Amino acid sequence: MPWAVLFGLLAALLLLLLLTRRRTRRPGEPPLDLGSIPWLGHALEFGKDAASFLTRMKEKHGDIFTVLVGGRYVTVLLDPHSYDTVVWESRTKLDFHAYAVFLMERIFDVQLPHYNPSDEKAKMKPWQHGVLTTCLWVNLVVFGSPCSSSFRFLLRSGYLTLYGVEALPRTHQSQAQDCIHSADVFHTFRQLDLLLPKLARGSLSVGDKDRVSKAKGRLWKLLSPTRLASRAHRSTWLENYLLHLEEMGVSEEMRARALVLQLWATQGNMGPATFWLLLFLLKHPEAMAAVREQLEHTLQRVEQPVSQMTTLSQKVLDSMPVLDSVLNESLRLTAAPFITREVMVDLAMPMADGREFSLRRGDRLLLFPFLSPQKDPDIYTDPEEFKYDRFLNPDGSEKKDFYKDGKRLKNYNMPWGAGHNQCLGRSYAINSIKQFVFLVLVHFDLELTNPDGEIPEFDLSRYGFGLMQPEHDMPIRYRIRP
Repeated sequence: MPWAVLFGLLAALLLLLLLTRRRTRRPGEPPLDLGSIPWLGHALEFGKDAASFLTRMKEKHGDIFTVLVGGRYVTVLLDPHSYDTVVWESRTKLDFHAYAVFLMERIFDVQLPHYNPSDEKAKMKPWQHGVLTTCLWVNLVVFGSPCSSSFRFLLRSGYLTLYGVEALPRTHQSQAQDCIHSADVFHTFRQLDLLLPKLARGSLSVGDKDRVSKAKGRLWKLLSPTRLASRAHRSTWLENYLLHLEEMGVSEEMRARALVLQLWATQGNMGPATFWLLLFLLKHPEAMAAVREQLEHTLQRVEQPVSQMTTLSQKVLDSMPVLDSVLNESLRLTAAPFITREVMVDLAMPMADGREFSLRRGDRLLLFPFLSPQKDPDIYTDPEEFKYDRFLNPDGSEKKDFYKDGKRLKNYNMPWGAGHNQCLGRSYAINSIKQFVFLVLVHFDLELTNPDGEIPEFDLSRYGFGLMQPEHDMPIRYRIRP
């Protein structure tokens, strides 16, 4: 018994020493802010509202600083001129893989042998965007009215495009089965997605853990390779990914888990992106009028009734500069991913203005483009406001020239990430969003049920996970256009 007491006292003393041990700033390092709570540091503030917290830290310390967050030292860089130094640095110095593997295991229970994101990216890079775009158009048309929920509609259509349909040729019966099956996938996926931030941070309640477990189990069954094997018109992307997993010797169970991860990676942000885009159009009639005018010109050039279209060609999709500007502006206001790197060795990081800061091995480096460049008043006039033509030149072409401190920016809008881990499916996602908006606006007149209603606040727990999601939906009325 005395030994047990002594052991307990020693353990408590060791824990106290660990909690109270204070790191100090060395010469050449960024400003250090430890917060007032040992070990936790700023974890509570960061988790509650990352954007507000990091804004406050930037006002206090400048565009680079180190904060203590739950036992980890995180150096935050908010100078977009210096981002390229980070996103193109070699893995031996700044590594994204370790954190990616951590999130894969914690959120999706995926453990892949000898996993290398760079190798996976190289094998999956030759996506057949044209084929996927055509297939998505067909699936969008199959579902008919998309106005009930952009998230539901796009995820179900995207799922069928990538993971296959019930049967070919498509009959009324097989389409009905596709609707039932994709609805099951969506509703189960949504249960998991709503709890994803808590899952990533390890803050699930007992009830949440039960709901997550049930949702994962159901999705693993729905997306099991054996079940998907009987589906028709599976995408080349899916075939290549399954072959990649097979070559790595991944089990059937783990392949199903990896496919759930890919469903989130490929589909999870498109619905929210379309929600915000349509909402901004509905709240800004001049933007809606400009987009509709361009769509009418597009239809005139195509010289084919929409009812007879089998797809929108890439040439047509690429000739909508007004819609492109609206999409870029919407993403500027709502895309808030974290770009993270693990510091693998002690290194000196050069800044674009000539300064140099020392980073310690074992720390984490974080870029947050949502604050800068996307919300930076030195780059964008009235950065909190939606301006549909912000990314248009006076002649109607795409605007790419933006400046900070008198110097042209390379990274002026970063919803898709940057560098080695830029979103691989960017082109497919953009095509999907534009096709959806095209179909909605060509077929329907829309209006908000409450035109004077405030735009929903963000679900603040979603900072770091891509597109922000609204705290609530915005009801609309719609009618079929004559």
